[in-house]
Amino acid sequence: MSRICIERLDKRYKSRDGDVPALIDINLEIEDGEFVSIIGPSGCGKSTLLYILGGFIPADSGTMQIDGKPITGPGIDRGIVFQEYALFPWLTVAQNILYGLEMAGVPRRRREDIVGQLIRTVNLEGFENRFPRELSGGMKQRVAIARTLAYDPKILLLDEPFGALDSQTREAMQDELRRLWLAQRKTVLFVTHDVDEAVYLSERVVVMSNRPGHIVEEFKITVDRSGGREATVLSSAFITLRNQVWLSVRRQVGAPSL
Repeated sequence: MSRICIERLDKRYKSRDGDVPALIDINLEIEDGEFVSIIGPSGCGKSTLLYILGGFIPADSGTMQIDGKPITGPGIDRGIVFQEYALFPWLTVAQNILYGLEMAGVPRRRREDIVGQLIRTVNLEGFENRFPRELSGGMKQRVAIARTLAYDPKILLLDEPFGALDSQTREAMQDELRRLWLAQRKTVLFVTHDVDEAVYLSERVVVMSNRPGHIVEEFKITVDRSGGREATVLSSAFITLRNQVWLSVRRQVGAPSL
């Protein structure tokens, strides 16, 4: 089980001119195995919320629980993937994936089995001994995801992991992530600026307001994805939901109606 429960969470940052509110009265529940995306204007606190859930920074007030237990710091039950690949440039693909397993003291034979399986899972066979500088952006992000999956966290926290990729590679990585989620059904919280990405990947999309960020609207994504990407994104259900989410985000940005 890996149910996330956030209640009345607030976060402020200190500045020379006084406290700056980043998040206010965040209330969110994410069920075990659910894929939820958060979208909203730049600076609305999406990444801040992710880092609080990761245990990297504290909230000022409110409660955060996983399976009824409070979050007090980082833990192996949560794996986080950043927009930057954060790979060790002096280590090969296999060595980058191995790193966390070695630090955790996993036996050598088991480490090798896990790495081999993950390299196959993210379609990097033949690149095990390549260094990050020899990989494309999409391949680097696959290594980063595989390294996070290596220690089998219950929850994946993804902070715009495909934001730096070109559109074609981004779509391929979205499909890859969805395939991995369907296979493993981990609980996923995904931060993005891309409305199409949020609707395509998620079971639920949460829209946040401008700063100080709070949740203003949620959308249940009921789209038939069985026919593949083209059939999905061209379907009337996808287009309708995409437009609803887009309009919700646009209202938060404060753009005038057309």
